[in-house]
Amino acid sequence: MPPRRSSAVALETALVERRVLVACGSGGVGKTTTAASLALRAALSGRRVLVCTIDPSRRLATSLGKGALSSRPRAIEIKSFAPARGGALFAMVLDVKGTFDALVLRHTPEGPERDRILKNRFYVHVSAALAGSHEYMAMEKLLELTKDDRFDLIVLDTPPTRHALDFLEAPDRLLGFLDVSVLRFFLRPYFKAGRLTMQVATRTGAMLLKLADRFLGLQFLQELSEFFLAFEGMYDGFRARASEVQALLRAPSTGFVLVAGPQAQALEEALYFHKRLVEKKLGFVAFVVNRVHLDPARERDARRGTQVRLASGLAARLAQTLREQQVLARVERQAIARLEVDTRDKPLLVPELEQDVHDLRGLLAFAALVFPRGREEPRAAGVSR
Repeated sequence: MPPRRSSAVALETALVERRVLVACGSGGVGKTTTAASLALRAALSGRRVLVCTIDPSRRLATSLGKGALSSRPRAIEIKSFAPARGGALFAMVLDVKGTFDALVLRHTPEGPERDRILKNRFYVHVSAALAGSHEYMAMEKLLELTKDDRFDLIVLDTPPTRHALDFLEAPDRLLGFLDVSVLRFFLRPYFKAGRLTMQVATRTGAMLLKLADRFLGLQFLQELSEFFLAFEGMYDGFRARASEVQALLRAPSTGFVLVAGPQAQALEEALYFHKRLVEKKLGFVAFVVNRVHLDPARERDARRGTQVRLASGLAARLAQTLREQQVLARVERQAIARLEVDTRDKPLLVPELEQDVHDLRGLLAFAALVFPRGREEPRAAGVSR
């Protein structure tokens, strides 16, 4: 049986050698904190690092001790932490609609047609809120950022999703939705020379049009038809750009860090996500299991030997609490052991913190839990991308 692979060693190496790190996982497992702490650690080791979040909830800004972030890279002051020469940290939040608009501008000639697309009500909704648009635009922005020579490493914090795999599959769903040939099949009775018309060839078509007018309104259908007719000339460009992104994600310079909670269901999802990464030939780097409960009886007690007098009732309650904590820790370790057996990967275990991370010192403390040996990693100076 092959030896277990160490996530700690793999992640330390990735922080020095990789160009892109993508933090993935289901919602509420600490992806943003993990991504920010990895970015800070790499910056302190001497790399110029950009951490980009897709989550509009300001979680990244909070963890960096900032009130808000903009859609452009913003320098984060880290001089007080004595970074290695050349080290710098930048952060930004993805502007989904702005990125979508930039794609339209790239693939549409300047003129009335471009203006009609950008002002189309259906386009405004699709570019800002349609399922999959966040993930597609995140990959588009990632591709753009990798061509920016200001940064040695880009850490992408993926959006909070119910299932981690949504990040990889949502762009394909969005492209499928934008596939004009599919939509025109359903809307064909209402198209005539690029315009919506009441003249339909069949009785069924007339009935469908009447129902659509009743529930949606012909103005909506008109805008819908204009939207898809406009995208007819841009779809190939979107698809080609998506192919570039897929090539980037499969490149040896890109790696995926899978963040999970210690619960059995969360770890089951992490196992499935790991399997899909392997199937898609995407560069898995490490597991980070966050918010793990420790067994108090097995942890070092700095005050061991100190005698404390407790009332009998309090002592009994403390003993009960200890037993409950031990059971919780044992259940989590058993679930984590399954992950180790199935993947032959030894994950990084991060204990649950007493409070949320809200500044750079908190991120450093979190990074110290991820990498207990401290800042002993190789310096990044001179490392080629």
